[in-house]
Amino acid sequence: MIEVKKEGILLKKTHFEFENEGVLNPAAIREGDSVHIFYRAVRKGNFSSIGYCRLDGPLSVAERSDMPFMVPEFDYESHGVEDPRIVKIDDLYYLTYTAYDGTNARGALAVSKDLMHFKKHGIIVPPITYAEFVFLAESAGKVDKNYYQNHKFYYQEADPEKKIQLWDKNVIFFPRKINDKLVFLHRIRPGIQIVSVNNLKELTKEFWENYFLNLQEHIVLDPVYDHESSYIGSGCPPIETEHGWLLIYHGVEETQRGLVYSACAALLDLNDPSKEMARLPYVLFSPKFEWELKGEVNNVVFPTGTALFGNTLFIYYGGADSVVACASVNFSELLTELISNISKNEK
Repeated sequence: MIEVKKEGILLKKTHFEFENEGVLNPAAIREGDSVHIFYRAVRKGNFSSIGYCRLDGPLSVAERSDMPFMVPEFDYESHGVEDPRIVKIDDLYYLTYTAYDGTNARGALAVSKDLMHFKKHGIIVPPITYAEFVFLAESAGKVDKNYYQNHKFYYQEADPEKKIQLWDKNVIFFPRKINDKLVFLHRIRPGIQIVSVNNLKELTKEFWENYFLNLQEHIVLDPVYDHESSYIGSGCPPIETEHGWLLIYHGVEETQRGLVYSACAALLDLNDPSKEMARLPYVLFSPKFEWELKGEVNNVVFPTGTALFGNTLFIYYGGADSVVACASVNFSELLTELISNISKNEK
């Protein structure tokens, strides 16, 4: 078992209106000795924006803005910009987030050259309804039936004809091009899927229709173990190592106390990250402390960003949808543990 140290809470909600309900699920990127944190800030009524703070080193808050860094501007994100992640590819920062319009939650993108001024590029996930997705997934065959048996989740209201868009969240780019292509992970329950394109203009409705007709080819990880048996989702941006891409993701299990979100770890092939090489057969860490067990949503650790200092990997996460917290782990030991599981998990 890997030893994980809970470093504690970094950020709590404040009296400022934009974050008076909670702060959670932070994007993180290291620049020099600083870590830039872009976190989901929630105000009363469950409206989300993105807040900003800078850390000196991995844990010390040096500055924190008293205004939201990014706010909803368009109809597709009218109810909130949520759960950001960030990477740098060449000279551009890619900040992905969930755009929520009050009904639909879908992955969107904003880019920047300076970490200060971001240009929004809109929704980059499939522009299709859940019903259209079901038709395509069933046509594909060989796909876990759990992919198209979420009717109760989508159709909770009395109007079954309501055209609810396919929820596609947890969009995370790899921090460099792979085989000269932009590559990102995304999540349609219950697994994690992957997309590889020459440029983002390729992401047309026709592209996605063809993608779903071959859905099985694009699934990177599906739930395997009990602690991820309900569904999983990509968490932190993949970290490149000589052994493969280290992915910290979240797993969700239905228990007697409700859904429990835990942090998990896997290793993906360096040249073809659609291939799983290994994953831990146990949780990396799970809710244990009060700030993880009780909050806006109980029993949640939700990893969304990392920073490597020396041989220590700091993992930033949301605790119970209420606070921003951090855990740390020995980087080499985590890789060694994953490598020891390669023979058990090779496809």
